Amino acid sequence: MPTMDIKKAGNKVLKEIAAPVGKIDRKIKQLLDNMAETMYAADGVGLAAPQVGVSLRIVVIDIGEGLLELINPEIVSKEGSETDTEGCLSVPGMYGEVERYASVTVEALNRSGKKFRVNGSGLLARALQHEIDHLNGILFIELAKTVHKG
Repeated sequence: MPTMDIKKAGNKVLKEIAAPVGKIDRKIKQLLDNMAETMYAADGVGLAAPQVGVSLRIVVIDIGEGLLELINPEIVSKEGSETDTEGCLSVPGMYGEVERYASVTVEALNRSGKKFRVNGSGLLARALQHEIDHLNGILFIELAKTVHKG
């Protein structure tokens, strides 16, 4: 499977609000596969479709517990607060302290179009929020209290 080119900060696709996926077809499933391959090749824990130049509401995440594919993800509940360091494949070499919800529940569709929920805390909660921000045109450096080179 081919890896895709990761768009960097400054690319206009990263500032757009991504469109919802209407129909999960072969092209969407291929995009999910290519995004996962790209994320693993870049040693990332998450990747949103806008980061590979596709303005659709699709996210892949793997914090070391197996691949999560989320189509049209939405945060349906959130609680607590945690500040931790984040980086981003679209902002290479930069890190920042970002305050996020400590735990979230996200509702999404899987590649078969079936609705499911994922509950996340710690790194998973952070990754879910970070990637969903990408779908809304937000980069972590816009939310960070401090930003530094890594």
